[in-house]
Amino acid sequence: MSRTAQSVWNNCLEFIKDNIQPQAYKTWFEPIVAVKLTDNALSIQVPSKFFYEWLEEHYVKILKVSLTKELGEKAKLVYIIKMENTYGNKQPFTEKIPSSNRSAVKSQEVDIPLNNKNPELRNPFIIPGIRNVKIESQLNPNYSFENFLEGDSNRLARSAGLAVASKPGGTSFNPLLIFGGVGLGKTHLAHAIGVDIKDKYPEKTVLYISAEKFTQQYIDSVKKNNRNDFIHFYQIIDVLIIDDVQFLSGKTGTQDVFFHIFNHLHQNGKQVILTSDKAPVDMQDIEQRLLSRFKWGLSAELQTPDFETRVSILKNKLYRDGVEMPDDIVEYVAKNIKTNVRELEGAIISLIAQSSFNKKEITIDLARVIVEKFVKNTKREVSIDYIQKVVSDYFQMDIETLQSKTRKRHIVQARQLAMFFAKKFTKASLASIGSQIGKRDHATVLHACKTVDNLTSTDKQFKKYVEDITKKLSV
Repeated sequence: MSRTAQSVWNNCLEFIKDNIQPQAYKTWFEPIVAVKLTDNALSIQVPSKFFYEWLEEHYVKILKVSLTKELGEKAKLVYIIKMENTYGNKQPFTEKIPSSNRSAVKSQEVDIPLNNKNPELRNPFIIPGIRNVKIESQLNPNYSFENFLEGDSNRLARSAGLAVASKPGGTSFNPLLIFGGVGLGKTHLAHAIGVDIKDKYPEKTVLYISAEKFTQQYIDSVKKNNRNDFIHFYQIIDVLIIDDVQFLSGKTGTQDVFFHIFNHLHQNGKQVILTSDKAPVDMQDIEQRLLSRFKWGLSAELQTPDFETRVSILKNKLYRDGVEMPDDIVEYVAKNIKTNVRELEGAIISLIAQSSFNKKEITIDLARVIVEKFVKNTKREVSIDYIQKVVSDYFQMDIETLQSKTRKRHIVQARQLAMFFAKKFTKASLASIGSQIGKRDHATVLHACKTVDNLTSTDKQFKKYVEDITKKLSV
């Protein structure tokens, strides 16, 4: 029976699969294509030179054993690399890698030599024409753990951040995904982790970048024909922090390149930190393979701070700015501005400014005027508890009944409406909504939202329910 390159390689893969981790197999062996078999030499095509180097460094022994089993002691392995058009060639070309003396399973044959000039690694953060090999972290030193106050709303995320900063790449929180609504401190915490790592490990290369800027750099690299340089630049980072990763939604090219960069960093024990306004399960138009990687580590939610935490944040802000303010005024501001930390601090800054510019004493009346402006100018954040109360009152049932396991139609519909409005009026994740409304999972919430949409367009009575409750919640 004649043997083909594919049949030999399939047998090798069976052996390899049994001897390495499933994720490593998926990342490093599934993309390989068997090309041809000549005598005792098997040619395989790999996606890049980096890929070849990784195989040689980490899997040469297992490759040798598996191939020797198939082709005997004189077995050779020829790597064929699909080179990208980085050096201005009009056509992509193939290169066969020469063997080193480290292993008996590689070919000595070279078809096309590498370009003699090793191009200088392009740093996307360097202005063209200015030589600078140092990679600036792009971190803001003002965002530290010291001024990121701990409360029930952020304890998990903050603790995970401290753990990562103490041992970047060495904890199970890799990647660390911090998610939550606007103004709750995602960017602050991401910077704080980076700043702390730079203090503890000055030799590590830390880089903060927004997903929007990352996308723009990728687009520029494609236009300028140096996509490889872009990838290689990001592969040398020790701690990569990407802010607002949901911005990658629908951008398949950027997602693809980020997927390969992420794999390289993760496999090499480098730390990845991501922020998002949504939990992975709620992200739209993000490839499944990326979402699965986001779930490898820890997803930590930042929630709206409670009253005590809001008071602590304001007092800390006043202390840092060297300003004294009566406790009753601080508590009034904290009690009335609940949406996010940014607005909370904004109100205090406005209060101080009004007082100093107009030479007015800071009083409750002045605080009331400032707070009213903030509350009026921002869409009121409705809590999930409040939504459940409004829906329960509307259908004349108590909250325990709404949250119960009963399948009675009118109770199920009330529960689905509560979930629908929680998704509409709050920044909470589907998982968070489900856990607060009867300890359901995110899939139940998703189903509830779809059911409400369908019934609203087909059932007049149900449509009236939605309109009535919307009015109550919008007051």
